[in-house]
Amino acid sequence: MSKAKPALRVALLGCGVVGSQVVRLLREQADDLAARVGAPLELAGVAVRRLGRKRDADVDPALLTTDAEALVTRDDVDIVVEVIGGIEPARSLILAAMAHGKSVVSANKALLAEDGATIHRAARENGTDLYFEASVAGAIPLLRPLRESLAGDRVRRVLGIVNGTTNYILDKMDSTGASFNDALEEAQALGYAEADPTADVEGFDAAAKAAILAGIAFHSRVTAADVHREGITEITAADVASAKGMGYVIKLLAICARSDDGRSVGVRVHPAMIPRSHPLAGVREAYNAVFVEAESAGRLMFYGAGAGGAPTASAVLGDIVAVARNRIAGTRGPEESTYADLKVHPMGDSVTRYHVSLDVADKPGVLARVAEIFASHDVSIQTVRQEGRGDDAQLVLVTHRASDAALSGTIKDLRDLNIVRAVASVMRVEGDDTP
Repeated sequence: MSKAKPALRVALLGCGVVGSQVVRLLREQADDLAARVGAPLELAGVAVRRLGRKRDADVDPALLTTDAEALVTRDDVDIVVEVIGGIEPARSLILAAMAHGKSVVSANKALLAEDGATIHRAARENGTDLYFEASVAGAIPLLRPLRESLAGDRVRRVLGIVNGTTNYILDKMDSTGASFNDALEEAQALGYAEADPTADVEGFDAAAKAAILAGIAFHSRVTAADVHREGITEITAADVASAKGMGYVIKLLAICARSDDGRSVGVRVHPAMIPRSHPLAGVREAYNAVFVEAESAGRLMFYGAGAGGAPTASAVLGDIVAVARNRIAGTRGPEESTYADLKVHPMGDSVTRYHVSLDVADKPGVLARVAEIFASHDVSIQTVRQEGRGDDAQLVLVTHRASDAALSGTIKDLRDLNIVRAVASVMRVEGDDTP
């Protein structure tokens, strides 16, 4: 009969929405987790800001501490789980833990997207694991398939919805005709949006996730600063209605793609119109979904709850189990892979289609003059729709594929035309090549 292995001790940084669920799962699933790992998992301590605060989880007060650095450097701690978010003190605490030989599980997308190089280097130099599945798309197993299951393949593109708050808002605008502000208020009332929703609605959250995805998918170092970012605050009910009338829906997309020559990658986050026949169009409310296109595996789709305490804690627990198994076996998980060292090309080099809405004078020759401007920048028009409104008209044009730089030049020249009253909206069109 084999001798029972000693328990592995887990230090938890943060006991908020996600941390409290991690505590609950460690307690409720203790026997199953021990069987899966090969040794018991014990909670060594929980670092919090305020000891007296009421918490969702039933935590033994003796485990609580405000001295996070002392906790992560204790000799009896094997694994440190960081769910406090932000850059500091999270970075310093993770580095201190690794310096003391602790493996780390993190859900911190902002830190990994801003300074992942430092964290990965510390893990390598100290011989510890760094797992971070929960940093992107909540409960959806996404990073490990990219990092491990597709390690023998060549990823061409990653396209997806990675922010539940914005997806909920845009879904409500599409299904009910609500304005952006009304849909945001509803999201806040239901707890899908923070009191300050800037990180979500301005695309910062999605941009951090896109940087992490691109880095893993293309074996290159990508930071949040490399990501072209646009939010959804300028999307109007009229934009949504126009897209709907053409058989499209508007989504905030994270798009990571190799260039045609394979020498660089584009990483961008922005609203885009996608056909209602596209699988991403059916992703409702606060759910996430990501397409991965690889040369041999073809097109894969990952779908599920992208946020929330329990779903994110599920991903954290999966990483804890993986790290614990590695420690027992005396091995480590995969390190950061940046061998390809592909450069991130500027947004102007990105190629897609565009939906352009113009308020113009309703008189002969307007369409011809507008078409000349598009042609002068080598932007080909696919469809045109015009609606008269007295002395003015609305001109809606959808282009063939063109570079972002060419479209920007086109829009600049259109704004200089006296027959163009206003460029009402410019929206990228994606997904026509994905069944």
